[in-house]
Amino acid sequence: MKIGVVTSGGDAPGMNAALRAVVRYAIPRGVEVVGVERGYNGLMANQVQPLTLRSVGGIIHLGGTVLKSVRCPAFKTAEGLAAGAATLQRNKIDGLIVIGGDGSFRGALALQKVVKVPIIGVPATIDNDVAGTDETIGFDTAVNTALQAIDKIRDTAQSHDRVFVVEVMGRDRGFIALEVGLTAGAGVILIPERRCNLDDLAAKLQRYEALGKTTTIIVAAEGIGNTHHVVEYIRAHTPFEVRHSILGHIQRGGSPSARSRMIADLFGTRAVELLLEGAESQMVGLQGKTVVSRDLAFACRVRKRIDWRKYKLAEELAV
Repeated sequence: MKIGVVTSGGDAPGMNAALRAVVRYAIPRGVEVVGVERGYNGLMANQVQPLTLRSVGGIIHLGGTVLKSVRCPAFKTAEGLAAGAATLQRNKIDGLIVIGGDGSFRGALALQKVVKVPIIGVPATIDNDVAGTDETIGFDTAVNTALQAIDKIRDTAQSHDRVFVVEVMGRDRGFIALEVGLTAGAGVILIPERRCNLDDLAAKLQRYEALGKTTTIIVAAEGIGNTHHVVEYIRAHTPFEVRHSILGHIQRGGSPSARSRMIADLFGTRAVELLLEGAESQMVGLQGKTVVSRDLAFACRVRKRIDWRKYKLAEELAV
């Protein structure tokens, strides 16, 4: 058997660990492995290189992806899919492992309609928004990166009795904001899944002050809109001194945490097993402490739900 591996979409800490796991689990089982460079763009352009046990040495601790990744709108076209299919056929690739998020999986499903090659999805995105798995590769690292930054911001907030609005990543979903907000002890968590009422927010800050709370951290997902408007509203409608901090792409980079590496190892090896077992269109995932597999289409069709129990708990502990 000969399999290909591609990292697609936004990078996530642990992608390299997953790539390493695939290669080092597959080769001793008689499977040849090739890497596709620069995501689906490289698949269309036949940018394929052989991978060996040694070529993935020393990458487990690296953030990003050594195969590189390029967002590729052209892959959504019939011509792009045909070019990708031609690369698989030209290189005699018997199965493809796609390491990425739900957008990458939609591309994989579209490709599979053009060429009958088994495809296994390995969920890797800091947003943790892939249905069918409790956690994605890179999510834990991104949360801890944001948490460390907020812990430092809190020192300044407490020293000056300030309100801080801290924007974290999450263009469409609030999984990072919720996890970080709960573990950072944020007074307010703003996520795209719940509409932000600025009057209620101002009133909440004033209630906190009446209870003797002189410092409040507000964690906001970027997907709620322009967080600068939140800052300006607080400044205009309350007496509080407020500051704004956007954490940005530091959440995407850096060495993956132990948990992100462990999940990458488990997912990468299970992906190889699924191909060896004859699976054709599956995604690996984590349910509780068990590594599972789901139909790849499920991850593209179903919208993963926020855990509202965590949101409610964060509100109760914020007083």
